[in-house]
Amino acid sequence: MGRPRTPLLDRERITTTALELIDEKGEFSVPQMARRLGVQTGSVYHHVDGRGGVVELVRERVCAAIDSAVFDVEPWDAAMTAWARSYRAAFAAHPRAIPLLMTSPVRAPKVLEHYERAVRLLLGVGFAMAEVMTVITALENLVLGSALDLAAPETMWELPDDTTTPRLAEALAAVGTGRADAAFELALGAFIGHARALLDAKEA
Repeated sequence: MGRPRTPLLDRERITTTALELIDEKGEFSVPQMARRLGVQTGSVYHHVDGRGGVVELVRERVCAAIDSAVFDVEPWDAAMTAWARSYRAAFAAHPRAIPLLMTSPVRAPKVLEHYERAVRLLLGVGFAMAEVMTVITALENLVLGSALDLAAPETMWELPDDTTTPRLAEALAAVGTGRADAAFELALGAFIGHARALLDAKEA
């Protein structure tokens, strides 16, 4: 028999399958992937460096949706705001990947490049080296929490009636749609404002 025109297995198909399983179940295993791909488990390991290698392929796939051009935006606070919005959108598309990706070390070179550019941007405008990763981590916490919020039901509070918690009922009725987006923009604006104040204090 001749060899197939296209490989039965490659890194792209492995990544797609792993991300499908994560989107469905919040987790994946290499045997599960192999069954879905119709191959032996050992065949998957010929293309990736173990389960950790698959996690990094998934990380690269999800983060590929983050617009790296935002770092060219001026001024710096507009660039960080744009990065946060793009970052949130990328992870909101795959919210079940967040716990998996946030509990394993970042090794993917393309993803590390995003952090490198963020660090250079913050250093360039005057943040101290010791402050930079705190700023980035705090922004990530905001972004990823909001990405998870986007995956939640629009209304997270189920009231038996309007009498036991009347003010809560009124507040929920008043918020309308887009609660998660409004909350994100409020928190992002407050974060950027605080970061700007920290930088201004250095220059005073």
